Amino acid sequence: MAYNLKFSALAVNTAVDAMCALLDGGTLKIYTGTQPLTPETATEETLLATATFGSPAFAAAEDGVATANTITPDSSIDADGTAAWFRAETSEGDAIIDGSVGVGVYDLVMSTVTFVLYAEFAVASLTLTLPQSA
Repeated sequence: MAYNLKFSALAVNTAVDAMCALLDGGTLKIYTGTQPLTPETATEETLLATATFGSPAFAAAEDGVATANTITPDSSIDADGTAAWFRAETSEGDAIIDGSVGVGVYDLVMSTVTFVLYAEFAVASLTLTLPQSA
């Protein structure tokens, strides 16, 4: 039989809210190179910048979509490089989410992927989405 999972709006919003709560006071890190297979996989790629989530990190989910509250910018980029992926971590440093970054259709859409040492890195907006159908 084919997969045909469908989740209620309550279930999806609860799941998104729980995931987002893990990021309260956590960080959004931007890296060069190849994204690891899972968030649990350590990386040796170059860390370009680290922005900090607020607490709470996200507003309550609606229709499976949660929007990040203000994210504190990184006032001084750590290295020159081309951004390729991000990692969102708890305030204790546990990796929760990895995703692609880029200009256009990516998990984290940015105006540029070129990072310059000592410049500022800011996130204009970020949403986390979980669809009701699998």
